Amino acid sequence: MKYDVIVLGSGPGGYVTAIRASQLGLKTAVVEREALGGICLNWGCIPTKALLKSANVFEYIEHAEDYGISVATPKADFGGMVKRSRGVADGMSKGVQFLMKKNKIDVIMGTGKLLPGKQLEVTDEGGKKQSLHADHIIIATGARSRHLPSIPQDGKNIIGYREAMTLKTQPKRMVVVGSGAIGVEFAYFYNAIGTEVTVIEYQDRIVPVEDSDVSKQLEKSFKKTGIKVMTSSEVLSVKSKGSDQIVQVKTKKGEETIACDVVLSAAGVVANIENIGLEDVGIVVDAGKVVVDDYYATNIPGYYAIGDCVPGPSLAHVASAEGITCVEKIAGHSPDPIDYGNIPGCTYCFPEVASVGMTEAQAQEAGHEVKVGKFPFSASGKASASGHKDGFVKLVFDAKYGELLGGHMIGANVTEMVAELVALRKLETTGHELIKTIHPHPTLSEAVMEAAAAAYGEVIHL
Repeated sequence: MKYDVIVLGSGPGGYVTAIRASQLGLKTAVVEREALGGICLNWGCIPTKALLKSANVFEYIEHAEDYGISVATPKADFGGMVKRSRGVADGMSKGVQFLMKKNKIDVIMGTGKLLPGKQLEVTDEGGKKQSLHADHIIIATGARSRHLPSIPQDGKNIIGYREAMTLKTQPKRMVVVGSGAIGVEFAYFYNAIGTEVTVIEYQDRIVPVEDSDVSKQLEKSFKKTGIKVMTSSEVLSVKSKGSDQIVQVKTKKGEETIACDVVLSAAGVVANIENIGLEDVGIVVDAGKVVVDDYYATNIPGYYAIGDCVPGPSLAHVASAEGITCVEKIAGHSPDPIDYGNIPGCTYCFPEVASVGMTEAQAQEAGHEVKVGKFPFSASGKASASGHKDGFVKLVFDAKYGELLGGHMIGANVTEMVAELVALRKLETTGHELIKTIHPHPTLSEAVMEAAAAAYGEVIHL
């Protein structure tokens, strides 16, 4: 079989790449070993958001009296929540199947291995092999949960994110190791439905990639809901004792022992680049990632890589953007390289976290004289009306030119608000222009305008 483009992997990087390639008139195939949509649609972004929504609804019902509504005592149906989550994921995967057919993309199920000469060998479940040829082969194999030596995952007592979404029964006590997006999202979910949750973070604050003010607010909000947060702490070992898991933790004050039912290892991800033929082809790898140029070409002509298996943020929307840029370049277009300084990050715990650009500390380290504006949701009429006043919008501007260097939000629905900041930075909008951009009232988005005004001493509602 001969194609213009073959994409190895069908996650949000792979399937989006394939669709754009087909739109550009390229004969395209996708090779997938498990399920269309990859980790994101089947085990990551989408099903986790379904679980988080269930937790969010449960919390609303629990606090119904705050809104003047009387209801019977609610009970979380853990199995029902998991079932709904899997149903949402299955529906999305079927949607990708439809898109493949619509765009006349061949889907070949099996395990792919790169071969020299722009070839890809595919082995199906029965062991049958076939050889595919293409002018351009794009690696989009994604990533998986990172396994730490001190907490080896067994899928039962020590689990990764996949098992966390499909546990048979709700644990009474859970220890979450790592406080990145995966860790804090699951910590929120399980705590919201009644599990006793402890978060252990090696760094000195949770969500350590975020602005320090956001980290402080999230820790405060988590502790208010009963989540125990341990920072500057390291898990030394996990041992089973009967039905309990005994977690030995090294802290600043000494060693501490925590008993729980399940340990969730959420210490990041590692790229899926083993056993796919990189060495056979001679493709260069560094620090566990495939080395590529600005348009995702590897050192071997005709082979490309995108998404979690190349350097950069391991985010679905980044993988999609990289794939589109890659195939547009292949098709002879002139796309701009991706600006990795303007990538939004979103975390869907509650309160939500969203950010783009530099933190205040990063801006100062880069030599900028900064103006910082911060507007709390406690001063927002819409936030008060909705009953979610925790959080704020924080904007960091260059004092000399008015450039928006970074935006950092924590609060209800901020993941829906951050795109405004991405667009503002893309369009090089100044702080004063943002202040004069009329925002509708009452909305949470007014906090963006107010934060800009605060940076320039013009804030109205503080």
